[in-house]
Amino acid sequence: MSEEGGGRRQDSEYQGPKKPHKAEARPTNWAEPVILVMLRQWNSYGYELMERMAEFGMEATNPGNLYRTLRRMEKNGAVKSAWDTSKGGPPRRVYSITDAGEAYLEFWAEALEQYQRNVDTFFRIYTGRPRRTEDTDDKKDEDKKDD
Repeated sequence: MSEEGGGRRQDSEYQGPKKPHKAEARPTNWAEPVILVMLRQWNSYGYELMERMAEFGMEATNPGNLYRTLRRMEKNGAVKSAWDTSKGGPPRRVYSITDAGEAYLEFWAEALEQYQRNVDTFFRIYTGRPRRTEDTDDKKDEDKKDD
């Protein structure tokens, strides 16, 4: 690789960024508000939460990660759990949202509203301007020569 201009590659060598196979753009710790919004509707156990997370773009949720997140959220007071022994089979831990979890969910909702406005602005600008192409650039150069 030849270098010029302080270690920068020449334009002819630059290939551009590699296109990802699948873009994932979501806030960090996305599992927490997703869990809280689901628990706001109904109390649930971990496996059921994991199945429903696909609705929020989290198709391949690792069970270990989910249960660690639930334990952390319980330690922080956002959720609480109790053992359910009423149904046949082994006891299951059922999670529910707390008042602190409701407040945290409200914080997330406000933050996500701002994030949504930012995304809306991005797409308004992205779709509102014609994309520059080589043909457009060549035509502009020809127009300048005619002047």
